[in-house]
Amino acid sequence: MEINDITQRIIGCAIEVHKALGPGLLESAYEECLSFELIKAGLSINRQQPTPVVYKDVRLDCGYRIDILVENSIVLELKVVDEFNPVHEAQILTYMKFSNKSVGLLINFNVTVLKNGIRRFRL
Repeated sequence: MEINDITQRIIGCAIEVHKALGPGLLESAYEECLSFELIKAGLSINRQQPTPVVYKDVRLDCGYRIDILVENSIVLELKVVDEFNPVHEAQILTYMKFSNKSVGLLINFNVTVLKNGIRRFRL
């Protein structure tokens, strides 16, 4: 399956969750429901995927975790914030770099229309 097809399916699942729940819940609730929808859509996922920091060619476990890794290729970072800040973009780009994944989706469920809360990143 192509990366663009996978990201479209992910976005469709996220929209389904947002339609059902709306904004205002905890990030963990959206993660649980989105995981359910992704699996139902036939996608493989890993939740809270450990991501080591690589420092001077040494892998260090510092407790960083990708919210959801889809098809072992797309990093999902979920948020429930008023608006994205540069630190959110830096976070997903760092996770993508350390996990050697070229595509990531930053999804903010705290919006009235979900398409306004999704940003795609490529390395």
